[in-house]
Amino acid sequence: MSPEARREDLIRAALDLFGSRAPELVTVDDIIARAEVSRPLFYRYFSSLRELQVEALKTVTEGLIDGLAGLEEGPPETRLRAAVRGLIDVADHYRAGYVALLRSGSVIATSETDAAIDEVRNRAVELILDALGVPEPSPMVMLTLRCWTAVVEGSLLSWLQERAVPREVLDGWLVDQLTAMLSATAAHDSSVPQLR
Repeated sequence: MSPEARREDLIRAALDLFGSRAPELVTVDDIIARAEVSRPLFYRYFSSLRELQVEALKTVTEGLIDGLAGLEEGPPETRLRAAVRGLIDVADHYRAGYVALLRSGSVIATSETDAAIDEVRNRAVELILDALGVPEPSPMVMLTLRCWTAVVEGSLLSWLQERAVPREVLDGWLVDQLTAMLSATAAHDSSVPQLR
């Protein structure tokens, strides 16, 4: 196995383990057992468990950005629903890692992971602006979109932990939330685009 493939294998093993428990509860022994490698081999690729945890969580954020990348053709609402479905899929796939990444006070949180989360948020806002055909948004529109990304994050965290709402309802509800927020903003800013 090439060095890059071995490194990816260790990250994949960590992410698999994060599917059943929080990253801070996963040990080096757990990872080497899952990846079927020795402890010295682990330390050849990562200087510490923390370094691997951060790299694994960065993989989650890259997955979220990739999930946002593929916009469908069609009206803004259709495109946005597809992007939200992509986010839900990635968040669900990396459930424990996603929860750890966004959970306030996570022992894994670093300035690097915070920057990666900001990148996902910024990409989500860019995607919405693109779907709406708005090249130069007003400050009120930007505030609305940033608030909506917080709604999406909070909703996904709750949904991943409780599963109280059916998955097939979640994406539509989140898009409806954005529609309602844009309508409220339009009462204060005549430049607000309509999603529908």
